[in-house]
Amino acid sequence: MLKGEKSVEFQFKEKYDINDLVEIVKILRSPEGCPWDKVQTHETIRQDFIEEVYEAVEAIDEKDTEHLKEELGDVLLNVVFHAVLEEEQGRFDFNDTADDVCKKMIFRHPHVFGNAKADTPEEVLKNWDKIKMKSKEQKSVTETMESVSKSLPSLIRAQKLHKKAERGGLLPKSAEEMIDDISDRLAKLKENLEDDSSEQIGDILFEMTGLAKALDTESEKSLYNACGRFIERFDRLEKNVGKAGIKIQNVSPDVVRILWENEK
Repeated sequence: MLKGEKSVEFQFKEKYDINDLVEIVKILRSPEGCPWDKVQTHETIRQDFIEEVYEAVEAIDEKDTEHLKEELGDVLLNVVFHAVLEEEQGRFDFNDTADDVCKKMIFRHPHVFGNAKADTPEEVLKNWDKIKMKSKEQKSVTETMESVSKSLPSLIRAQKLHKKAERGGLLPKSAEEMIDDISDRLAKLKENLEDDSSEQIGDILFEMTGLAKALDTESEKSLYNACGRFIERFDRLEKNVGKAGIKIQNVSPDVVRILWENEK
């Protein structure tokens, strides 16, 4: 029994599994459960789900095994929580979710579970796209593009769209040609700074994701790393200013700019 004013039946163990996690969430959602958990919906914990996935990705980037184990648990908790919400409505449960993804993986790997042939990762991806289009009843390449989630970070979404277009027959330009195109767009932007630049900036960013793909790198990861370098550079600047007993906020912008350029 859990101790407290409202105790519930629960079997404590040395080692828990996925079934225990499902049961714990159900207990938390029960009338005798947690006041916070009981009132949550798909919408109220949507952002939590996104944040937990990003924290798991951060653990991967850090190559921190213990942190990754913890964050994957938080991601799994969110998966189970959403499944329990659906089970309460009588639509599906966690086992249905597991069943669905198992069947999907078997169907999309006929080279493993069937007689299809795919000896290279490239052949696997080519077959995967064909099978995915068939399973989703997509009749055109455009429909495959429209199926790319709009909730993805835009850099990731843009690069996926480039890949879909290429697999649909739109061969990309060379990296050199892309750089020339981006340079032309930047020149036009410079000439028309007073115009609404939102569309032009968007086109330039989209072209940059294509360039990243051509150079076999991930635009999202590249920007992620650039953000880290920016913070490190500003930290050096702030510390150097601080050595004189001055806060950087009290230094004139012109001087800060000069010091910033010196930190390259």
